[in-house]
Amino acid sequence: MKFCIVLGTRPEIIKMSPIIRKCEEGGLDYFMVHTGQHYSYGMDRIFFEELHLPQPKYNLDVGSGSHGRQTGKMLEGIEGILANEKPDVVYVQGDTNTVLAGALAAAKLHVKVGHVEAGLRSFDRSMPEEINRVVADHVSDLLFAPTEASKQLLLKEGIPEDKIFVTGNTIVDAVLENLKIAEGSAVLDKLGVKPHAYILSTLHRQENVDDKDRLASIVKGLGLVVEEHGMPLILPAHPRTKKMLETFRLRVPDGIRLIEPIGFMDFLKAEANARLVLTDSGGVQEESCILDVPCVTLRENTERPETIEAGANVLAGHKHEDILRYARAMMKKGSGWQNPFGDGHAGKRIMDITIKALGREL
Repeated sequence: MKFCIVLGTRPEIIKMSPIIRKCEEGGLDYFMVHTGQHYSYGMDRIFFEELHLPQPKYNLDVGSGSHGRQTGKMLEGIEGILANEKPDVVYVQGDTNTVLAGALAAAKLHVKVGHVEAGLRSFDRSMPEEINRVVADHVSDLLFAPTEASKQLLLKEGIPEDKIFVTGNTIVDAVLENLKIAEGSAVLDKLGVKPHAYILSTLHRQENVDDKDRLASIVKGLGLVVEEHGMPLILPAHPRTKKMLETFRLRVPDGIRLIEPIGFMDFLKAEANARLVLTDSGGVQEESCILDVPCVTLRENTERPETIEAGANVLAGHKHEDILRYARAMMKKGSGWQNPFGDGHAGKRIMDITIKALGREL
């Protein structure tokens, strides 16, 4: 039995790491395809090294581009690799163009598709990620839903129950596996901040950073939060965000510290010790929930409603007055909720389910 793992972004590397480790520990026949969707493979090397993962066998280095061009290049590259390698199953994770291309390439070649983190829905079709995750779910053979709520959404869309498995989310595995290693990070000293005396933020989504008025309002809101709470706000600047701030000539308020993107271990340490997180990232919503750090999401919707139901997260949107209001509320509320994403054994469940399901068919 041969396994293929397709990934192309840093969050995918992190969330696929528990599955990669299970393949390594079990001595399974597997290989990785790195599409290079957001960064060059060279820039992602540090993530594989930090997580103690082997390097991918194939690197497509497709780079950025329009959705059609990027997905097309990946589809062509992955198809050729799968035709040559002939794996029994292809794993994709999440909702990126890499997921869409990997799932389509495998399905068209009649290779089984396992979708890790299946069943997430924002119900906002203006988001390209929503299209990707819906299509991937409907061409997949094994749908690994992180929660029971995700399973119910898949059932409502008519996907047969025998294809759906509630496994928990591999991000719990990744956080728990790496938190002790991350404790050795000196990132707080490098940034000159004390635990629980700073705010952490991430900002990268197209709908937020490519719209001048929206981006300006978010940045103003972050500045108001800094001003009210008297804490520095650390913002590792995504290349897209940095570019658009410069393009729109937007001034970053005092107290917001733009820094270069940091590695996973440094980010995990910074996240675990933050007083508050403000983000438009789905993965960061999950991580902060697992780490017991209050989160304010800079979007009008989320495909992680479990974080809101748990009391760990709130939707603020992009208006500066709402960002300030919700940040104030989450600061007062504090933490102490129950993590809804599982016990940290999702990777093992996914591998066990796959081997059992495919073993019956091979």
